[in-house]
Amino acid sequence: MTKIPRDYLKYWKVIRQYYKTKYNITQSDFDMLLFLYSEDYFTRDTFKEFAALVSWEKERFNRLMKEGWIYKFRSHSRNSKALYHMTDKGRNIIKDVYRKLNGEEIPTSLAQNPMFLKNVKYTDKVYRNMIMEMNEFTRQQRHRSPE
Repeated sequence: MTKIPRDYLKYWKVIRQYYKTKYNITQSDFDMLLFLYSEDYFTRDTFKEFAALVSWEKERFNRLMKEGWIYKFRSHSRNSKALYHMTDKGRNIIKDVYRKLNGEEIPTSLAQNPMFLKNVKYTDKVYRNMIMEMNEFTRQQRHRSPE
């Protein structure tokens, strides 16, 4: 069996949970941001196409605009539809997700990671243990000698 050079998805669940907790977003919103990241500009129809795959929420589009994840780039006119774009806030989060998938460590400080606060849910405590394990694994991979 041929081994892939980089196991990007090994800690996907941990990375995903970190961002959902840090930015207080739902799984469906997170999935939507991942989809929109590769769309330079999109219409409401494009948004609705992907929204059909995630849990239904009538006000998701307007809420994501209100919360600063997407913005209207161009208003509609007689000949063209309105165009929307992901904000820098949203784009930076997804860029950061890719950095984590490529081996950057997840912060463990109280200031940068709400999972490390004292009064958190049991689930967050389980995830923070896994974050420490993931970070240790990442450090070991970085310092491995080439075979």
